[in-house]
Amino acid sequence: MKETPMRAVVYTESGESSVLELVERQSAEPGPGEVRVRIARAGVNPTDWKFRSGKMGELAFPEIVPGQDGAGVVDAVGPDVAHFAVGDRVWTMLAQHTRPGGTAQEQVVLPVENVTPLPDSASFDVGAALGVPAVTAHRALTTSEDGPDRLAPGALAGAIVLVAGGAGAVGNAAIQLASWAGATVISTVSSDEKATLAAAAGAQHTVNYREQDPVEAIRELAPDGVDIVVEVAPAQNLRLDLQVIRPRGTIAIYANNGGDEVTLSVRETFSTNARFQWVLLYTVGGAALRAAAEDITAALADGAFGVGDGHGLPLHHFPLEQTAEAHAAVEEGAVGKVLIDVT
Repeated sequence: MKETPMRAVVYTESGESSVLELVERQSAEPGPGEVRVRIARAGVNPTDWKFRSGKMGELAFPEIVPGQDGAGVVDAVGPDVAHFAVGDRVWTMLAQHTRPGGTAQEQVVLPVENVTPLPDSASFDVGAALGVPAVTAHRALTTSEDGPDRLAPGALAGAIVLVAGGAGAVGNAAIQLASWAGATVISTVSSDEKATLAAAAGAQHTVNYREQDPVEAIRELAPDGVDIVVEVAPAQNLRLDLQVIRPRGTIAIYANNGGDEVTLSVRETFSTNARFQWVLLYTVGGAALRAAAEDITAALADGAFGVGDGHGLPLHHFPLEQTAEAHAAVEEGAVGKVLIDVT
């Protein structure tokens, strides 16, 4: 087939967001087991700027198009692909993992394992905001000793989930998914504004750790302890987590905000019979990724997952030519979800 030109954002060296460049490239054709997606919206995650900056190691390819998450429409299908057709609306996950081409371009070729149908009721904004945040949140909620390994209405009925940083993208997704699954959600926040966002996502209780003793406040809400902690800042919060986790509970850690090192009291930790669950999507395995994609899509179809102020996740849109500004916004800690309008 004839190649056609498209716009893409690339970088060929590590550095500040200024290394990102808008270029014209030729679109590729999908091979066996692949589809090509015309990206409408791309999501920006902290890992995007961390990889670009060199914090996550050397560049794996001579030229990289950033972006793990996106949403759009299938516009070409490779041989032996039976479950997707041209015109299907889809969302992507881990688009740039092990490949040079991510979602900050008009067309991207992906294995079918990295593409999931997007319900007609869900916008491209929602689809581009799933991927890393929602799949991470799903994993954090489904690895407990006494809990479910899949999410659905009622799967977490009777459980109490503590979400650290409920105004962040993963925190927001964890609140929405846990609420959909029937859990009681408590979220720690640092301001009244962020408490409002966590409540909009579905948190029944918020605790401002700057204005009250968080352990006392959480224990008042959950006298027997919480079942699951979704943790973004273990270096800062692990002491708190150990004081509020119930026996055989799970502390699921998905980021290192606030520091890379943690110190554990062996005796204190023994007494909890709790588990620490480390969460990094690149190594969770295909079965966990597909289970998450299916459950998240079910939540979308139920109308239980959304983005925007009404769902506690303000949106910040940038055109493709301002991808550098979009990366900078995430690096500077923008509250909400940064999206790139691609096509």
